[in-house]
Amino acid sequence: MRRADWARLLVLGALWGASFMFLRVLAPVIGAVPTAGLRVGVGGLAFLPYFAVVRFRPRWRAHWVPYTVVGLFNVAAPMLLFSYAAVHIPASYSVIINSSTPLFGTLLAAVFLGQELTVRGVAGLVVGMVGVALVAGGGSGDGTVVFWLGIGACLLAAICYALSGVYVKRFAHGVDPVGTAGCSQLLAGLVILPFWVTDLPAIRFTWPIVLNVLALAVLCTTIGFLLYFRLIADVGPARAMMVALLTPLFGVGWGALVLDERITWSVAGGCALIIASAALVLVRSAPRDAPATPTPSRVPE
Repeated sequence: MRRADWARLLVLGALWGASFMFLRVLAPVIGAVPTAGLRVGVGGLAFLPYFAVVRFRPRWRAHWVPYTVVGLFNVAAPMLLFSYAAVHIPASYSVIINSSTPLFGTLLAAVFLGQELTVRGVAGLVVGMVGVALVAGGGSGDGTVVFWLGIGACLLAAICYALSGVYVKRFAHGVDPVGTAGCSQLLAGLVILPFWVTDLPAIRFTWPIVLNVLALAVLCTTIGFLLYFRLIADVGPARAMMVALLTPLFGVGWGALVLDERITWSVAGGCALIIASAALVLVRSAPRDAPATPTPSRVPE
């Protein structure tokens, strides 16, 4: 990898790690559903100028099915779930559990794609589950129902990302990934819109809220996706997925630095185990010129 590729990888890890911080700031103030709706709506609209500049043709008639499926499972559902979790648990917990996505992807690929579940993959799954248990069990310590619902929402969001990746690999591998990313967000925004516009909360859009929405939607989502797919094109999907190893480190750091979140030893240990499990699954000895099979699924958040 070139220096520019490493720089993109670091910036992407920082952006996707920061997305959980912005969620934690916004969701308790304006609500989980409006936060998710604004994120995917504004983020999807921000793709339109890019499409115009590169003269991209979405081909809605040909690809509306994969756009819709990815929009539901890779955008709408995870964004709603992570926004809900942001109301009830620290941002660092969400970003750590989000990094379990490659583990679910490995398991689901074995079930639905017939891929071999290697000893290394099984070891990654076991280590990852122990890490998630440490993060959850060594977390807030209050034992409230909403805390555990927040943890469950993060796990379900990670499963949604993994399902989306399996679907794309099996049914939509020929669809332009950048188009899938942008069009799926536009459709996800339309799906979420009725749920909060029909019962619009009394939101006072102050400058801090507006800036947080723009940072979450444009920087972390639109620009984040474009950086990710540029990495896929330049270094291949296996190396691009290494962002999963960086996102929790940045996310935990942002949470501690900006939100003053307390990181216990058990949570730090769980984070280390999940990163190690993702490394077991993701880090491979693939050649540099291995053919890329880009998918729009994130590990990202």
